[in-house]
Amino acid sequence: MEVNPIKYMQPRPSSIVAALYTARDLDVDVAILHGPSGCSFKHARLLEEDGLRVLTTSLADHEFIFGGQQSLEDVLRYAEETFSPKRMAVIGTCVSMIIGEDLQSAIQNSKIATPTISVEIHAGFPENIDGVIATLEPAAEAGWISQEERERQITLLRKANEVERLRGAASRPYIEPSRGDLKHLAAERLLLYARDGKKGLAIMNAKKETAYMFADELLSLHETCPGADITYIANLEERGLHKVRSDARRIRDELRERGLAPILCGALDEYGANGDRLGALIQEYSPDFAFIVGVPHAIPPHYLSEVECISVTNGPRQVKPLKEQGHELVIVEVDLHPRTLGVTRIVESELGAVIRSMA
Repeated sequence: MEVNPIKYMQPRPSSIVAALYTARDLDVDVAILHGPSGCSFKHARLLEEDGLRVLTTSLADHEFIFGGQQSLEDVLRYAEETFSPKRMAVIGTCVSMIIGEDLQSAIQNSKIATPTISVEIHAGFPENIDGVIATLEPAAEAGWISQEERERQITLLRKANEVERLRGAASRPYIEPSRGDLKHLAAERLLLYARDGKKGLAIMNAKKETAYMFADELLSLHETCPGADITYIANLEERGLHKVRSDARRIRDELRERGLAPILCGALDEYGANGDRLGALIQEYSPDFAFIVGVPHAIPPHYLSEVECISVTNGPRQVKPLKEQGHELVIVEVDLHPRTLGVTRIVESELGAVIRSMA
C-alpha cells in the first residue's frame, strides 16, 4: 500500500545512524564514520555500549575542501592494528557525500586484510530505512547475508515505515510529545482485571533489542498473577540478522527459565509486519482486555474495537495516535532504548517494577 509522503516538522531518525545500527546487527566489530568528529555523536557513544567500536576520521574544515582520503586510510589501518576486528564498515556522512569521497578506493588503498564494506550514505534521505538498505546491499555483495535475507529485510523495513505513516509518530507533520498515563494507574487496572477473572491477552510486539525491557512487563504480570486467565504472546521467533536472532533466543530462554512460555508470533525484526497476525489471534481468543507492549500501533485498530486495551510504547510522540485509535491507557517507558543496549538479560521496566510493588 502506497502512503503519501509527509514533510516532517519534527526531528526524524537519521539514515547514518540507521546504517550504524545495521552494521552492528551484521556483527561488524568496528565502524568508521568518515566525517566530522561530532557526526552522530550520541548514537555512536551508545553503540559502544553494545560492543560496536565506532571511530571517526574527524574531518576538519580544510578537509571539507581538499578531501580526507588519507585520513580514512590511516584510520582503517589503525583500526585493524589496534582491534584485530573480524569485520569493519566505513559509513559515509553528509560531508563525504558532498566532497565526493571514494570510500571503496580508500579501503583498497589501505591494504587492510579485514573484510570491510563501504556504505554510501548521508542524512539527507527522508526515511532512515535508506541507511539500512545502503548497508544491507554491500553486505549481501560481500556474502555476509544472502540476497534472500536482503530482500526480506527490505520488505520488513517498508512495512514498518507504512505502519509509522499510517498510525505512528510519522502520521502527521508534528505531534506533541507526551509521557502518557501514570504507571500506577495501568498497574492497578491490570491487576484488577487479572484478579477479577477477566480473560486477557498480553502481547509483546517489540523492535529488536527493546524486547529486553518490554519482555519484563509481560513477566511482571505473569509473576504477580500466576493463576490469571491471561494468554501470553511474544514476537520471539528466530529469524533475521545474527544479533536479532541471538536476542530472541536469549529472551525466550530467560522467560522460560522464569516460568513463562509465551506463544510465539513473529520475529523481532517483523514488528511492523506482525499486525494482522496478532489481530487474528486477538479475534481467535476474544479477550476482555489486551495488554500490548512494544509497537502496539502495528495492530490495526479494528482488531481491538471490542477490547479494553492498555498499551506500552517507548515513543512520547506515539501516545496521542494510540489514544486516538482507542487505547484506554498508554504508558511510555522513558529511556528504554539506552537501557537495552549492550545487555544480554531481561531488564526490569518501570511499569514492571510498579506492578510488582502494587501486587
